[in-house]
Amino acid sequence: MVVRREYLQRLFSWKEEKVIKVVTGIRRCGKSTLLKQYQDELLKQGVSPEQLVSVNFEELEFEHLLDYRALYAYLKEHLCPGKMTYIFLDEIQKVKDFEKAVDSIYVKEQVDVYITGSNAYLLSGDLATLLTGRYVEIRMLPFSFREYCQASGWTGDFEAAFAEYLRYGGFPYLAAMEKTPEKAETYLEGIYHTVIVRDIEDRQCRKELDPNKRKITDVTLLKTIARYLASVVGSPVSVKKVTDYLTSNGRKISASTVDNYMEALEEAFIFYKADRFDLVGKQLLKANAKWYMVDLGLRGYILPRDRYDLGFSLENVVYFELLRRGYTVNIGKYGSSEVDFVARRQEACYYFQVTADMTAEQTFERELRPLQSIRDNYEKMVLTLDRFSLGNYGGIQVVNLVDWLLQEL
Repeated sequence: MVVRREYLQRLFSWKEEKVIKVVTGIRRCGKSTLLKQYQDELLKQGVSPEQLVSVNFEELEFEHLLDYRALYAYLKEHLCPGKMTYIFLDEIQKVKDFEKAVDSIYVKEQVDVYITGSNAYLLSGDLATLLTGRYVEIRMLPFSFREYCQASGWTGDFEAAFAEYLRYGGFPYLAAMEKTPEKAETYLEGIYHTVIVRDIEDRQCRKELDPNKRKITDVTLLKTIARYLASVVGSPVSVKKVTDYLTSNGRKISASTVDNYMEALEEAFIFYKADRFDLVGKQLLKANAKWYMVDLGLRGYILPRDRYDLGFSLENVVYFELLRRGYTVNIGKYGSSEVDFVARRQEACYYFQVTADMTAEQTFERELRPLQSIRDNYEKMVLTLDRFSLGNYGGIQVVNLVDWLLQEL
């Protein structure tokens, strides 16, 4: 079992703070395992087993707790008098009106609450109203490349390992199993259809009290939009562009409907949107965001195998690696130039370009040009798969992508 150290550190940084810790992320990315690892660490630190109360709502033995009143009564009954009680509620979105139970138990003395969910909508609506300022979200992702190597047992030939990672993605169970293309496809199919159907259904239940949101009623349309977004990873996307694509393929549909379906895919953590950031005006731009898919294995599953776009796949990997490392990530606009990623954390800022190969002179100049035009002293880096162009060029570092991904954080 790979210990998710970065996420454990984030949980421990909030341990016993009077905020609800909300771990979110796509189904099967490892949220339940993370909670178990955290509980194991608590036990090692001297916390007694009776101080831990854990409920996984995907397990049948807890079906009777799907009513928020029953859940609250159960949690209250299992509080540990005179000691801190650590409460773990896994896949909480299955409980209708769960926020009432969570809010009521949260206000008790000596209670530390942790919840997980597979849809971002659980952080809106009544939960946001009841608990504004009283929860912190920790977004979890599938394995990084470094974690993938640990789970798969790779100790050398990391270029070959990276090729496998690009093909199969980073879902923890898939990383650790003996893989064949057929087994991998079957596993990814199960995840994809579960997320598209079950998690979207959970979203529907949450939106019943929200008259401003239309329901997702056409799963075929949802899959079509997901397939289109997967095909244009790394390219500017707008609701209008998606609507025009559907219209050109004989599907008359309104932009508001497309926007709702795209929002559903984002809330289910299948896609993440990176807005553009104007480096001169220091402001976010609403138009032409880029959408990245949370796992390249899923992307390979839903796209027809009629072309190969290595450059965009690498860009997808770097985007999520920067998120894992705790950065806020945007697409950089500097005049007429574009920087693949602007990564910000606290007061620091970093600029990244991503390309498969820098050995051609034309490519070398094209990738360095946007970074050279930025007149500040923040770190600038080009990540590439080739090992011939590595070095420092006027303060711009050209670094091998595989080496960068394997760095200890």
